[in-house]
Amino acid sequence: MKRVFLLLIISAITFLACNSSDSNSGSQATETPAAKEEPKVNPDYEKGLAIEAKQNCNTCHRIDEKLIGPSYNDIAAKYAGTSDTIVAHLAKKIIAGGSGVWGEVAMVAHPELSVEDAEAIVKYIFTFKK
Repeated sequence: MKRVFLLLIISAITFLACNSSDSNSGSQATETPAAKEEPKVNPDYEKGLAIEAKQNCNTCHRIDEKLIGPSYNDIAAKYAGTSDTIVAHLAKKIIAGGSGVWGEVAMVAHPELSVEDAEAIVKYIFTFKK
């Protein structure tokens, strides 16, 4: 019985040690491509990224690929002639949600966001214009 228990403890320690090194190498691999996509740091990028991360926008959106919703690159390209009116319009869409612009899937509403925070997210997305 003691041998089985000792073998079980050693196996668990080995398993945990192997998993911790794998998870570090995996996170490094996923961070490198994202770093290539990030534009030069500016205030709109910094502020918008912080809010975007809190809202978990990456659940539906990616920088360079369509997931559930459009990619940030596609949004930035579609609204290339950015004006304050466009920023305000898209901020309202983030807050109210909606569908039809990018397909059948509806954008989830974010009523807890202030207009200022929603506009910061839009400006962040526009930093990906090419």
